[in-house]
Amino acid sequence: MIDHAKRPAATALAVYAAVRALGLAALAAWCAGTGKSPHTLLTARWDSLWYTRVAEFGYGWEVRLPDGSVHSNLAFFPLLPWLERAVSALTPLGYADAGLVVSWVASLVAAAGIFAVADHVYGRRAGVCAVALWAVLPVGVVQSMAYSESLFTALAAWSLYAVLTGRWLAAGALAALAGLTRPVGGAVVLALWAAAAVAVRRAGRVEWRLALGALLAPLGAAAYVLWVGHRTGGGLFGYLDVQEGWGNGFDGGYAFAKFIGAKFTSVPGALAGLGLIVGVGLLIWLYVVGVRQRQPLPLLVYTGVVLVLALCAAGYFGSKPRLLMPAFPLLFPLAVALARLRTPRSAAVLGGAAVLSAVYGAFWLNGSGPP
Repeated sequence: MIDHAKRPAATALAVYAAVRALGLAALAAWCAGTGKSPHTLLTARWDSLWYTRVAEFGYGWEVRLPDGSVHSNLAFFPLLPWLERAVSALTPLGYADAGLVVSWVASLVAAAGIFAVADHVYGRRAGVCAVALWAVLPVGVVQSMAYSESLFTALAAWSLYAVLTGRWLAAGALAALAGLTRPVGGAVVLALWAAAAVAVRRAGRVEWRLALGALLAPLGAAAYVLWVGHRTGGGLFGYLDVQEGWGNGFDGGYAFAKFIGAKFTSVPGALAGLGLIVGVGLLIWLYVVGVRQRQPLPLLVYTGVVLVLALCAAGYFGSKPRLLMPAFPLLFPLAVALARLRTPRSAAVLGGAAVLSAVYGAFWLNGSGPP
């Protein structure tokens, strides 16, 4: 007998898989014209190369640039390379292809997690729309690359779902794994702690599962950061020193604002600068709408931290769109609006967005790409 309750989840995953398949088809078609290999673009460029080298050789590899700065692979958290190594050991795949398999599987798990969270808060139609919107993001092609965004989003989404449903041990364990995946794992920890504080205040006591989950949550990130500090001799600030070598750091958004301001020296640049300002304004507006729609506190804390870290950090500014990808609750106001439309109309909107996303992703990956 068919479980009718599972149909919307299956629909969401089918929609997600179709959008990503369209994106890969567009990439293959574009590469046929440029002579580039889509496989290479997905597995062996930018960060994916660093993850593969960690999987194959371990930590300790670095590049010294002419200006004296050092790019160390210690900047990359270990969970994705560990999984690449495990998949490669269990299959005939090399590390790069193993990373691609991990990312593709993780992207489906992430889509299921996003549906679960949105369904829990806003209902099934909004859940399907939220998954579709995450799939059609302009930089959605990163979800199909051997990058860590899909893996992190999967862990974050299911940890948040566990928090919302009171499964504290699962939430803490998943948060710990998210902390082993990307530096922004702290956003999941803070979301869990905020929800735990509210739960304790309401109950007037500390339940042991809640306490243990809250203790588990930061262990992944803390363990790796402390290990890097010990290895580099930098103590608690060792990981920050590694990031500084990459030109990364938290400056409250000064460098980003300076970058945008520099665009207004020419007409084409001014248009780009205006587009960036509009984009940032849209992100803030979506967050404010989420507050007004009374999104649960853990979602607001998580999204707020991801936003702040992405927008207020120095570094390569072309990477900010993909750094914002895990902030999926920002899509919920749009998902709610789409869910109110008749199915043919919402399908037309999402279908058009899927085509645009596929074309842009193919163009972007053949050009500047997502370092």
